[in-house]
Amino acid sequence: MSRSTDSSFRDTVKTVLYAIIIALFVRTFAYEPFNIPSGSMIPTLLVGDYLFVSKFSYGYSRYSLPLGLPLIPDRVFFTQPKRGDVAVFKLPSDNKTDYIKRIIGLPGDKIQMIDGILHLNGKAVPRKRTKDFIFRSRAGNSERIPQFIETLPNGRQYQILEADGNQGPLDNTPVYSVPKGHVFAMGDNRDQSKDSRFINDVGFIPMNNLVGRAKVLFFSIDGSVWQFWKWPSTVRGSRIFNSLD
Repeated sequence: MSRSTDSSFRDTVKTVLYAIIIALFVRTFAYEPFNIPSGSMIPTLLVGDYLFVSKFSYGYSRYSLPLGLPLIPDRVFFTQPKRGDVAVFKLPSDNKTDYIKRIIGLPGDKIQMIDGILHLNGKAVPRKRTKDFIFRSRAGNSERIPQFIETLPNGRQYQILEADGNQGPLDNTPVYSVPKGHVFAMGDNRDQSKDSRFINDVGFIPMNNLVGRAKVLFFSIDGSVWQFWKWPSTVRGSRIFNSLD
């Protein structure tokens, strides 16, 4: 009986270890889950969204590894991101904090905001007014926010918000020249996003800091995920399995 118990215990430990190894492998080289804690990417991403990020979309760097272990000296199997990608990256100022924004500029691009309009390489990026976004706070208050569809030169379309109209704090900027080996990223909630326009806080993002590309939502909740008894009224079922491509 004792030998049978010991054998069963060893089998259980091995099964758990194998499961951990497989999970770490998938998280490191395939897909990693992230959740959205802020509103900088509204309306594309809402607070309480949970998503999978493709780790292989841009290749791998040290920041693909758990704890940012310096085992990869540069970036391997690199594929350059595309304008319009929603990407997770390590904040350049500390190389630890995860940020998620939309990639707007690639190396060599010149970016500028003029009266709230995005300009890319000297040309205004077209945008079209659409129906207002209705933001509802947890207190039950609602607010109508102007919403637009923006179209990048490569045809990528997405929705943006302009809470402060065209005269927000960073709706008029100098020209940002994206250096080699970097990208420029912005939040879709344009007047409520700390992004590459804040040169001293975020600035240009080194390619090596890219963690991966956001691919699909697998869960979304308007409230605490731990209060499962409230799920019938707080889970956003219509957002689950939405693609971010």
